[in-house]
Amino acid sequence: MIALLSRQDGATIEVLIAATGWLPHTVRAVLSGLRKKGHRIDRQKDGDAGSVYRILLSPTVEAAPSVSDAAV
Repeated sequence: MIALLSRQDGATIEVLIAATGWLPHTVRAVLSGLRKKGHRIDRQKDGDAGSVYRILLSPTVEAAPSVSDAAV
């Protein structure tokens, strides 16, 4: 699922269902679980295709400055 969500085009629920063989509510539960683990999941409406989900590459939490950064 992460590989499909990481693609530039992302993935629809239908694509994720076909790839995993899971029911729609299970796919949505996994998306929720990925969010809870810190993945940034973006959802965009794509006309007739419905919602397209993508994992965003930017981290959810900003990194604290390192010791060398603070000393400068």
